[in-house]
Amino acid sequence: MSERRYADARAVVEAIEPSYPVYCLSPRVVTDTARRFLKAFPGRVLYAVKCNPHPRVLRALWEAGVRHFDTASLPEIAQVAEAHPNAQLYFMHPVKSRTVTNTAFDVYGIRDFVIDHPAELDKIIDATNGESVNVYVRVKTPEAKAAFNLAAKFGAKPDTASALLKRVHKEGFRAGLSFHVGSQCLSPSAFGGALDIVGDVVASAGVDIQFLDVGGGFPAAYPEQASPPLEDYFRYIREGVAALGLRNDCVLMCEPGRALVADGCSLLTQVLLRKENELYINDGIYGSLSELVLARMHLPVRLIRLDGETSARFKPFKVYGPTCDSFDVLPHPFMLPDDVREDDWIEIGQIGAYSNAAATRFNGFSAETFVQVDQVLLPGDPSETTSAQA
Repeated sequence: MSERRYADARAVVEAIEPSYPVYCLSPRVVTDTARRFLKAFPGRVLYAVKCNPHPRVLRALWEAGVRHFDTASLPEIAQVAEAHPNAQLYFMHPVKSRTVTNTAFDVYGIRDFVIDHPAELDKIIDATNGESVNVYVRVKTPEAKAAFNLAAKFGAKPDTASALLKRVHKEGFRAGLSFHVGSQCLSPSAFGGALDIVGDVVASAGVDIQFLDVGGGFPAAYPEQASPPLEDYFRYIREGVAALGLRNDCVLMCEPGRALVADGCSLLTQVLLRKENELYINDGIYGSLSELVLARMHLPVRLIRLDGETSARFKPFKVYGPTCDSFDVLPHPFMLPDDVREDDWIEIGQIGAYSNAAATRFNGFSAETFVQVDQVLLPGDPSETTSAQA
């Protein structure tokens, strides 16, 4: 990624007139957002690397003061460890091979592991012999009002979690509990309900936990979503934790991803073809835009044209990605000037989460170019419309 900085996406178009998709990253927005989160959350903040592992994103978070990272694989561990040797890394994927567990412990010095099954605890016992290791039992929580129900795949039911917690303590590990209410959770009270379950598990196990990880799920404020303010989530967490009566030195943790980085990046795409009210652009659901389909996201958009003004009249356009697959179509139309044409550019905002991280190279199409900008497109910006206004 070049260190050259542009004012905004229009300045990028004016400078290089790209025929390929470009991520327009504002490290300043990422840093400012992370600082606000760090200041407001009443505990330790672990960035969920899976959300966006780009090196410049990680650096912006580091500059904001993030020192703890939720990693889910050896490549993520290696990337953060190499870039930031003083970072504290946590292996928060509940399912790991023995080889991966051994390498994380022996080579990278990982001392924090999550489990949700007795067999996973066996792996950690074999790899570590209980040497100064923190083991978090992940508890299954009810489905909440979230874009992705992560408890559908991971988490031990309360009875199993209680038994695991007892065994973790018996084996000499420092014991903790964790949960995840789901990605882009729109219900702050889901954290309160999850903490009630944590209380039941702690009481049943009779173990004085030393760590409590409330996971991620903190939302970004996308258009057309009633996203409560983050303070509402933090209030439920503070009140729920206080009601548990945990030991004074119990470490409270969370794992935000989307809430830290979604607003920090726009995607600059180009119109390849217009067919009446249909547009074909050079990125799509197999690339940077999968969440528009999987989570039915609405994102802010605006048209950029260099040679002349665009129409003041707007209309909805169905948008297709560049691959040969007919599934590569966005679920919501974009509201754009009615004279949009081939070679115009479309800036799509709030694309910092699960875009480049989840992109494929299907059909040979890929978005790999990052540039730095001062301003990115956000809801409410001048000339912004949205995929929902149609």
